[in-house]
Amino acid sequence: MTSKLHTNGATPAQLKSSSWSKKYRGATVEDLDPPMALSSKPTDSISNALMNAYERDYTHLTVISEDTRALLGYLNIPRLKQLLKEASVVDSDPVEKAMQRFRRRGKVYQIITMDTPLEELEEFFNGGANGSEPQDFAVVTDGSRRFVLGVATRGDLEEFVKRRPA
Repeated sequence: MTSKLHTNGATPAQLKSSSWSKKYRGATVEDLDPPMALSSKPTDSISNALMNAYERDYTHLTVISEDTRALLGYLNIPRLKQLLKEASVVDSDPVEKAMQRFRRRGKVYQIITMDTPLEELEEFFNGGANGSEPQDFAVVTDGSRRFVLGVATRGDLEEFVKRRPA
C-alpha cells in the first residue's frame, strides 16, 4: 500500500517556500543582521573595489553616484572575477566598466527595508509577486529609498533558516 503526499498542486519550490515561512515566525530583514552596504563610485578602480569586497567577504557591492550618492547599480564579485579571467576588463579599469546598472525605465522596484518580513524577502529572491526574474541579493534601504543600509543575499536567508531552531 502506498500513501500519497497531498501537495494541493504546489510546486517543489512553493513547498520549500512554505516550509521556510514556518521557520521565519515574524522575523524581518533586520533579524538577518545584514552587513552595512559597501559602496563604490563608478570611477573607482576595479582592483580597489575587489580589495574592499575581499576584506569584508562581500559578494556584492553597490555603486553610487559621486555627486548625488544615488544608487546606480552594483558589482557582482563572482561575475567580476569571471570578467577579469576572460580579460573583458582589467583591474585598473573603472568600476563603471564592469558594474551592472539598475534598469529604471518602466520598472517598479520592490522596496526592501529592515522591517520587510522574511517571507517577502524570500518571495523577492524567488522572482517576486510580479513574476520577474529571481534575484541573488537585495539592496536594503530606508523606506524613502534615500539611504542604502545594507545588502541581504539569498545565502543570508538560507543561513538564518539553518540557525533558527525548529
